[in-house]
Amino acid sequence: MIYKGIYHLFYQYNPDGVVWAPPVWAHSTSTDLVNWTPQPIAIEPQMEANINGSWSGSATILPGNRPAMLFTGLNSKYEQVQDLAFPKDLSDPYLKEWALIAQNPVMFPSPENNINASSFRDPTTAWILSDGIWRVLVGSKTGTTGTSLLFKSKDFVNWVQTKSPLYSYKLSGMWECPDFFPVYINGKQNGVDTSVIGPHVKHVLKNSLDDTKHDIYTIGTYKPKKDAYVPDVGFMNDSSLRYDYGKYYASKTFFDDTTERRILLGWANESSSVADDMKKGWSGIHTIPRRISLDKHGKQLIQWPISEIEALRGKPTRKPAQVIKGGSLVEISGVTAAQADVEISFGIHELKNIEKFDASWTDPQLLCSQKGASVSGGLGPFGLLTLASKGLEEYTAVFFRIFKAHDNKFVVLMCSDQSRSSLNPTPDKTTYGTFMDVDPIHEGLSLRILIDHSVVESFGGNGKNVITSRVYPTLAIHHAAYLYAFNYGSESVRITSLTAWSMKKANIA
Repeated sequence: MIYKGIYHLFYQYNPDGVVWAPPVWAHSTSTDLVNWTPQPIAIEPQMEANINGSWSGSATILPGNRPAMLFTGLNSKYEQVQDLAFPKDLSDPYLKEWALIAQNPVMFPSPENNINASSFRDPTTAWILSDGIWRVLVGSKTGTTGTSLLFKSKDFVNWVQTKSPLYSYKLSGMWECPDFFPVYINGKQNGVDTSVIGPHVKHVLKNSLDDTKHDIYTIGTYKPKKDAYVPDVGFMNDSSLRYDYGKYYASKTFFDDTTERRILLGWANESSSVADDMKKGWSGIHTIPRRISLDKHGKQLIQWPISEIEALRGKPTRKPAQVIKGGSLVEISGVTAAQADVEISFGIHELKNIEKFDASWTDPQLLCSQKGASVSGGLGPFGLLTLASKGLEEYTAVFFRIFKAHDNKFVVLMCSDQSRSSLNPTPDKTTYGTFMDVDPIHEGLSLRILIDHSVVESFGGNGKNVITSRVYPTLAIHHAAYLYAFNYGSESVRITSLTAWSMKKANIA
């Protein structure tokens, strides 16, 4: 959230180790969402309602610019309940001290509503309508049906569960970390406050699927009179749209009213072993904050790194437009490849040997693993080899493949191939993939990649699809890391623009 010009990030934290344990809430502040200063622990076990840990939650700004924090506590019976906390001193812009109210818990799992006390967590930011009543969602499940439970309150302290959830979907499992917010239609990029409704907005319902650890979302219509949500596409499961097709989970948006942006932050867990995590002394990161908006067609969200990250850029390295022939690669020199920001665009002209798309290829991640960076095709693979060693013993390849479907339309596959990311045998080297809704011939294809030692965040199609990878090279580290543009397909592609920047370190002391 933002309060008096200061950004506040609260997150689950184990102060005693690098592996998971019943968490407290750590707290960091920033003036630019890039450089962060740690503050004192915000929420620790303080009462029966959170004696066994404080899990995820959300901030809501109440009238009078008063922040309120709803979060999941684990009580003495190890039941999940919802607790409420307020800052002790509103005059302190850093909000260093927080206090739980005596009435906690303010929401609890109701047996008569068949709510399992182990599946009741992660309240959203609340919204208020013209009736003066606050509404908030809590993630849950009934059997294997994922559900967003709806609670109402007039005073933000006394909450009552509604008879029907906002939305549910069968066989989707536990819904964690729900998020519900409006977005402007018609391609307007400004964000909008959580309580705004009307014909000029659509609503986004996002959930984190506990079964698959994917963050999915749908776009639809919120009907306030019925307190119901109707998605444009009538399902919400692992086939839904995703914020990120890589290592990304438990994300949350907030509305920045000073810049009129809706900003998304997410958690990228490690892919390394617990032993490796303990050796390096930390685990788990937050990804670069993203500005999000609805695309002009209203079909999906567009995500882009916040502009503040560009303050870390050094002098740009630009390459002239050039044709990159099949089976070749071009080194991108003049940039610190272990910590870089790269933007590259491709133009497609050769269509002679384009591969045919098989209708049975419904799983893009599986397809990327079968047709990795080393598997030559017609149009593709082409893209960037990031965190590459000089002899290419190690690299993380982010690339496109283009196929021709039976209806003469093109299918674009975007992949992040980690199979050769490290000579260390212990990390998970899953290859990630997604189909991208773009016309490669008329629009071209673009990639923006943020590289930061063990992190590769890739934005395809000007933010239509994103893949975050966690990799741990042993050779391609620091100044021994290299960056290449490559084309291992048989057809030539044209690099229409290429700019790269070495990135300075952010201050996260």
